[in-house]
Amino acid sequence: MAASESLLDKLDGLEARFQEVSLLITDPSVIADMKRFVKLNREYRDLEPVVAARKEYIQLQKSIEEARELLSESDPEMRQMAREELDSATARLPQLEEEIKQMLIPADPQDDKDVIMEIRGGTGGDEAALFAGDLFRMYCKFCEAKGWKYAVSSYSEGASGGYKEIIFTVTGEKVYGTLKYESGVHRVQRVPVTETQGRIHTSAATVAVLPEADAFEVEINEGEIKWDTFRSGGAGGQNVNKVESGVRLRYNWKNPNTGVVEEILIECTETRDQPKNKERALSRLRTMIYDREHQKYMDDIAARRKTMVSTGDRSAKIRTYNYPQGRITDHRINWTSYNLPAFMDGDIQDCIDQLTIAENAERMKEAEM
Repeated sequence: MAASESLLDKLDGLEARFQEVSLLITDPSVIADMKRFVKLNREYRDLEPVVAARKEYIQLQKSIEEARELLSESDPEMRQMAREELDSATARLPQLEEEIKQMLIPADPQDDKDVIMEIRGGTGGDEAALFAGDLFRMYCKFCEAKGWKYAVSSYSEGASGGYKEIIFTVTGEKVYGTLKYESGVHRVQRVPVTETQGRIHTSAATVAVLPEADAFEVEINEGEIKWDTFRSGGAGGQNVNKVESGVRLRYNWKNPNTGVVEEILIECTETRDQPKNKERALSRLRTMIYDREHQKYMDDIAARRKTMVSTGDRSAKIRTYNYPQGRITDHRINWTSYNLPAFMDGDIQDCIDQLTIAENAERMKEAEM
């Protein structure tokens, strides 16, 4: 009983906060402050399911109490109905309690953000570039299945195909909250197409998933940005190589964690429209700075966690793709599947679900529930 009272105390506090936020987001002074308005709207959406669960929880407790009282009725039909209601409510209550505990895990405020993904071929030469291309295709298929949109910002092709590097944006619902687990080193074991002796090689590619920063989250002195334009290469009709639609951005940024000034260089050839490419290059600049400024905070979290599922070192090997055995293994949670073709075709949700469960288990320990 003490446990349920403790849970209700937490829910009552969140109900009060929900009512407060409901009023605040209609306040003209709050609406005028875009940064605060966006933050409060996000909090409102996060609290809505918790408030609904609280309502159901209170109703279940009331139903159990009423059903127990009716068990003493003389009418056998009434007692039977009360017994059925009691059985149903008592079975649902512990399920709901677990659901509420999951809801009460402190949310990562970045989960709702869109992302910028970077895939780079690592050790393995041409084969690493081919694998980077395979990973890009895998994520594209996954995005299509989720109904998300993706757009390539820049890329550098490998000599035998694939990509030495490819950078793309993904937009949709809770993109970062889903894809954040993909950051790290992905290792492949297979016979490369360039191998004449049939030997299995091990190559790697790195994946970075960066939450896209909103304009008001990062301070940039746009007057200090140096811009260059150039002609885009590749297929694309008459516009290619004739119009300087590609943009190159240079910006000197002082790292607040180290005090070191770094030059950030970004190229964008995503569209044939130079102003749009400038806008997207600025978005990438904001995201890169946001990511670096928050890295110390992320490292501190990772140091406290045993799983380091979502915030681990990006240089850490997270997953192996073994083609001869048709096996994928995620080393963070010892998850293994023997359905490699489907996985490489974008069917990666089960792995992400298992990573989410492991991450939430760690966060529940931190919250001492």
